[in-house]
Amino acid sequence: MSTVSTDRPGFALPLLLLAGFQTLVDALHEELAQRGHPDARPLHGFALQAVGTGTTAAELGRRLGVTKQAAAKTIASLEAAGYVERASDPADARRILVRPTARGRDLLQRSAAIFDELRTRWAAELGEDAVRTIEDALGRVTVGPRLDAPSWFTR
Repeated sequence: MSTVSTDRPGFALPLLLLAGFQTLVDALHEELAQRGHPDARPLHGFALQAVGTGTTAAELGRRLGVTKQAAAKTIASLEAAGYVERASDPADARRILVRPTARGRDLLQRSAAIFDELRTRWAAELGEDAVRTIEDALGRVTVGPRLDAPSWFTR
């Protein structure tokens, strides 16, 4: 068994990964605010991804890894921002579905476009090969992504 010597402590890597993530998400939300979504929060994107084309509060809670009550609170926040609406399930009128509105779909489409722009900026700063190397390396050692966001991310 060989050991790899490094001049960086083990905790540096997760902190750098977190800082990179936060830098991208903060830049995303600055751009979203300028492009018609000043009330968008990181939780909104995760939750809208979990809503998909439509889901119930209970299922959203399972997808996000939170209680049904926390999911209901998230739905209320998304609904207040105009990102989702509630509707009867056409297959079972007793079930209430939550589905994205046009504004919610716009948020997701703009987010995807902005993330592409941010990646392009990083490639211009670091070089395309460096960004691709980071992506490839992380793809080999990570699992996911998961939609259930830890509580520190949803605040």
